[in-house]
Amino acid sequence: MAITFGYKASAEQFGPRTLVNLSVQAVDAGLQTVAVSDHFQGWKHDGGHAPNVLPWLGALVTESPSVTVGTSVLTPTLRYHPSIIAQAFGTLGCLAPGRVWLGVGTGESLNETPATAAEFPGVKERRMRLQEALKLIRLLWTEERVTFEGEYYQTQNATIYDKPDQQIPIHVAAGGPLAAKLAGRAGDGMIVTSGKGEELYTTLLDAMAEGAEAAGRDPETLDRIIEIKVSYDRDLDTAREACKPWAALALTAEEKTDIHGPLEMQHAAEKAEDRAHTRFIVADDPQAVVEGIRPYAELGLRQLIFHLPSDDQSAQLKAFTDDVLPVLQAEYL
Repeated sequence: MAITFGYKASAEQFGPRTLVNLSVQAVDAGLQTVAVSDHFQGWKHDGGHAPNVLPWLGALVTESPSVTVGTSVLTPTLRYHPSIIAQAFGTLGCLAPGRVWLGVGTGESLNETPATAAEFPGVKERRMRLQEALKLIRLLWTEERVTFEGEYYQTQNATIYDKPDQQIPIHVAAGGPLAAKLAGRAGDGMIVTSGKGEELYTTLLDAMAEGAEAAGRDPETLDRIIEIKVSYDRDLDTAREACKPWAALALTAEEKTDIHGPLEMQHAAEKAEDRAHTRFIVADDPQAVVEGIRPYAELGLRQLIFHLPSDDQSAQLKAFTDDVLPVLQAEYL
């Protein structure tokens, strides 16, 4: 499976028009895929953003006729009903045949509870909801007049009238082996994020393969997507400083335990700015970026989505695609 390179459109950081412009810039500069985060509320209240990604994706595929797009990730189980996601991505598949994938995860309370006032379920229930949602979405894409009686979701004679001619891949985000097994059993691929240690990725890839084999599927046919956090600048201090908008990524699980809203997340992140760079490959040398991603490529992760942190995103994206991307292409293509 060939390696591809993509751009992470940070919906937490930029408004919808700016995010489209940055994504078009990324594709015009040679990146093949744009993956967008999906939030009802972002990680920052003052000056934060959270555009709705469903109309946003439609705008992007219309504006950029070659880009492949996906969500990294969307939760089709709580504030969205799976039938609505099936309809939305069916439409996107008609607008951009063969250029759309649906990335899904079990969600976070920051997005789901404020929008619905519903209690955020535990991890086991969220995983079961996701499994059931994937089954319903696929039924709606392939059958007519779907009456579905699940534990969590029901439909009655539901029809998606505008279905994609090409099946839309569904990729499952995994931070632990049970989610990775679900990706292998019911998904078309798995999504992970960088900076968490080689042992975890080996565990996740093994679990995905186990889930696939248990379902009678070939693990080698499944995609392996990773968001890689990179802060590149020709000046190393600038590259390190550029990580500060994403200080929340450096918070430990314990530090995030009681955070349920953007204001709380913003205040916690402000205290962690001095270690924001620890979650990123920080470099002023393109070869250092190549070496930083080499372990992921050697593990078999094949779709590399680069998450750049700078608020001056256009300038950082230009430096990355001018300096780093050609070196990556020479190494891996």
